[in-house]
Parts: sequence; structure tokens; C-alpha cells
Amino acid sequence: MQTPSLKPAPGKPGLWTRTPPVLFVPVFGLFGLALSWRRAGDAFQVGGGVSEALFGAVTLLYLFLLLAYFAKVVRRPATLTEDLKILPGRAGLAALSLSGMIMALGLSAWSVPVAATTLTLAIGFHAVIALLVIRALVHGPAEARRVTPVWHLTFAGFIVSPLAALPLGWLAWSQGVFWISLAVAACVWAVSATQFMRMRVPAPLRPLLAIHLAPASVLGVVAMMLGYQSLALGLGLFAIVIFAALALRPGWLLEAGFSPLWGAFTFPLAAFGGLMMLLGSAGMGEPFRYIGGGVLIAATLMIPVVMWKLIQMWSKGVLATKTNASQV
Repeated sequence: MQTPSLKPAPGKPGLWTRTPPVLFVPVFGLFGLALSWRRAGDAFQVGGGVSEALFGAVTLLYLFLLLAYFAKVVRRPATLTEDLKILPGRAGLAALSLSGMIMALGLSAWSVPVAATTLTLAIGFHAVIALLVIRALVHGPAEARRVTPVWHLTFAGFIVSPLAALPLGWLAWSQGVFWISLAVAACVWAVSATQFMRMRVPAPLRPLLAIHLAPASVLGVVAMMLGYQSLALGLGLFAIVIFAALALRPGWLLEAGFSPLWGAFTFPLAAFGGLMMLLGSAGMGEPFRYIGGGVLIAATLMIPVVMWKLIQMWSKGVLATKTNASQV
């Protein structure tokens, strides 16, 4: 598994000259949290006020960070491809486009055309990111081509789009994306399992293992939305296995202490809670509902803290150095 470089680059004066894309990872988690609170409405008869307030607040934060990041890219476009050469940058830029897909879901309540346009732009940008990553993998060193959990975000991440696409009526798109993403995620899980058995995961990179939970959870939600209930149940049980494998070894998983990579915990946790509540409210079993409620509480307590800590690190100029973000 590729270790992110910690070599600091010399700073340059100016506003937003080195905005780190890793900031978008916990933003993605906050969008997932807003969506999970929406699931809580069916599972626990919770009003929609919490979810709508979260969607609004996170959308404003997301738009601000978009401005901060693209202020760097506009001044020197090469910063985009440079960020994609490192693991935190790849995760952050994938989260940037995936966040846009969930934002489109929130916007659909206000304007269907705006939501459809936002979703189209997010899908298009994610496709560009995937192609740029493929090019970087082909032309980069062999070590960089090793499969990592971030591959889920980059290549199976399109599965997030049906969350907004299905309410907009994009049935054919959602069905195609579901089956392709399921195949891609299965390949990443299989290769990752093989690598895990053969080599030791460095402590600083272990938080990235939580990303394996995300595709299982989102695939399960989309399967339910498409009417594939048996498949959704199977994916839910698989997600429980992944969650348990991570939760039962907290000391090992968190051995390196807090780092920017803790953002990798945020969306998977929210998505897992959302799937559990969805299965419970669909009559698949009360245990799913209670698991989802407990995970939702944990996610609500954890995700904003991770976001705040990364913003603090960004404001102090530490985050860009630790993640080796590109600069103008």
C-alpha cells in the first residue's frame, strides 16, 4: 500500500495557494451524515429538520472549499494532476466529486433542473478524475499501481450517483452503474484481501481500510432503491462483517493516532448506519434498525469533530504539509 509522502514543500505567499484536497473527505462524510439522518425519519420517526439543516450547512461548507481549491487550480492547472499523484490527494478529489452527487440529492427538493445539472457535472468531473488516475497509474512507478482502498472511491465511486439519479428518474443509468460498480468493488475487495494476507499494513495507512465499508453500504442502499431486496440484505450482512472486523481491533486500527487520513472513517460510518436503518425500516429485522441508530449516534459525534480538526490544521498551514498537497 502506497505511503503518502510527508516531505514538505516550500510555502508561497497568497490566499489559497496550497488548499489540500483531503478536506473534501470529511465533507463527503458530512453529506453522508445528512443522508443518514434522512433515513432515521423512516426508522425512528425523526423529523426532517436535522437532515435539512445538515444538508444546508454542509452545502455551504462544500461550496466554500470548492472556491478555495479551484482558486489554486485556476492559477496553475497542473496542481490538479499533481494532487492525484499522492494517496490523500486522490481520496480528496474523488470525495470532491462524490460530494457533488449527494449535494444534487439535497438540491432536488428545491429545483429538479438544478439538481440534474449538478449531478451531471459531478459525474463528469468524477469521470475526469478516474481517467487522470488511470493515466497516473500507467505512467507512474510500479509500486504506485498497488491496489488501495482509495480505488473504491475512484473507480466504484460512481455508485453514489444513483442516490440522486433515481429520484430524478434516471433508472437505466442507475441500473447500469449499480452492476458495474458491484463488479469493480468486488475486484478491489478480492485483491485487497489477498494483499492484506501477504503484507503488513503500515499503521498510518490503516484508517484507509474503513473505505472498504463504503461501497458495501452504498451498494446495499441502491439495491434497495432498485428493488433488489435479497441482494441488499446480502450486502448489508457483508457490510456488518467488514464493520465488525474494523470495530473489533480499534487499537490496531488507530495505532498511529489522529491524522488527516481519519477522514476515511467518516463517510463509510454514515453510509453503514444509513443502510442498517433502511433495512430495518423495510422489515428486514429490528436488529438492523438498532444497529443503524447506534452507528448514527456515533457518526454524529465523530464526523464533525474530524472535520473541525482538519479545518484547524488547514488554518495553521499544517494540513497541506502533512498531505503534501500541491501548490501554485
